[in-house]
Amino acid sequence: MTVTCDIAIVGGGVGGMMTAIRLAAAGRQVVVFERNGELGGKLTSRQRDGFTFDTGPSLLTLPSLIDDVFQLAGTRLDDEVNVERLDPSFRYFWPDASTVTFRDQPIATAEALEAFSPGSGAEYLALLTRARTIWNVSDRTFFAGDMSSPLSLLRRMQSPRDLLRIDALRTLQLRARKTFSDARLQQWLGRYATYSGSDPALAPATLACIAAVEADFGSWYVRGGLGALRDAMVRVAQRVGVEFRVNSEVMKIESTSRRVTGVQLADERVMAPVVVVNGDAEHLYRDLFPHGKRLRSVERSDRSTSGIAVLVGVEGRTPLIGHHNVWFSRDYRREFGDIRAGRVPTEPTIYGCVSSVTDESQAPANCENWFLLINTPADVTINAHGHGPWLLDRLARLGPDLRSRARFAEVIGPHEIATRYRSPGGAIYGTSSNGRSAAFRRPAMRGPRKGLYLVGGATHPGGGLPLVTISARIVSELILRSRRER
Repeated sequence: MTVTCDIAIVGGGVGGMMTAIRLAAAGRQVVVFERNGELGGKLTSRQRDGFTFDTGPSLLTLPSLIDDVFQLAGTRLDDEVNVERLDPSFRYFWPDASTVTFRDQPIATAEALEAFSPGSGAEYLALLTRARTIWNVSDRTFFAGDMSSPLSLLRRMQSPRDLLRIDALRTLQLRARKTFSDARLQQWLGRYATYSGSDPALAPATLACIAAVEADFGSWYVRGGLGALRDAMVRVAQRVGVEFRVNSEVMKIESTSRRVTGVQLADERVMAPVVVVNGDAEHLYRDLFPHGKRLRSVERSDRSTSGIAVLVGVEGRTPLIGHHNVWFSRDYRREFGDIRAGRVPTEPTIYGCVSSVTDESQAPANCENWFLLINTPADVTINAHGHGPWLLDRLARLGPDLRSRARFAEVIGPHEIATRYRSPGGAIYGTSSNGRSAAFRRPAMRGPRKGLYLVGGATHPGGGLPLVTISARIVSELILRSRRER
């Protein structure tokens, strides 16, 4: 059977849905094909015994970007979900039992840091000044269009000084050392590399802008969990006429020698002059649209990190924790050295999200929903049965001991990530941000045939909800500007 549409989108993750809403609101007939039984991609949740866990993104920043898309569809983010600004935003813990809480206001955080380590309050405010400059310059250059070549970025720069302002020539680790005299806060700044699955010793200092984004625009939570945000995206997309087809795996993208012509499913051919792939570039160029040159280019780039997540249903309440928590390792250099060597770190930094601190609906009465995550290399093989107790043992050495109160501990590892999302090796963000030229080595948004596009965390500008939403905007603008694809 053969059907037709204006635009076929392969993959119903955030990038696919945001692109679909934009294009459908502009009058295009859009069909989204999702191989899994539910939409949202990595923006998903899991329920067990009355506990709910966000198993992908657990932090929402820059919700205005999503609101912009919803407005195109005639609604507002606040009309669809209850979004709350968190205060405190994060709590950080170190092996020496020291701790500091970051607040919703920069001055309040600076005061907390000054009490934590004299002199660091002023250092933090100086960092924010630099980070805001990076963000503002990046917003009008890096995030303003595609990155088909370094020249495309240079054209959007106001002067050569913009290259210095984004601080891309030094690493985030080096910037941390130049900013903070306290080694603990150097480690804190380095953690922003992990937001893109990268190594602070290799990723550019440009990533320091995330500190300003969190400080100035806030850390947000969606009441009911971030799965409620996914549900809102689906509703809004359907209202503007997007057709979703779940359990529908695209086997092949078809084309002539010049342009794409549609997609092939197991028992159906869909003719479409535009195909947008919201998926991993390696999967695209190896399986869906075999292309040796593009595939070799992707394989030359470092994969992002993967991770081990443990979902723990905990009885009782734990003192001194927040919604978002980080327990740092004793030696960051050794931790990322293990990852570079292809090993699970022996002493990992542990991120812990306990959304029931904010939203009691996420756990049974007098219980907590703990989502624990550590960084690992892609392609690493783990013992899922053994890593749950192992990570709880590690957390007990650094902070709360949950072992006697845990009703269950369910493990998600690189293999499950790779299998569910067709992410080779379980790399969460596709390619990493390691290296000065990483931004230019990301797989291009435009494919090797007219009408073929890539959107989402695997392409420009990178992973995470805000950047994926920006990616959808750029790709949609490219499509809508192209007369040949109208």
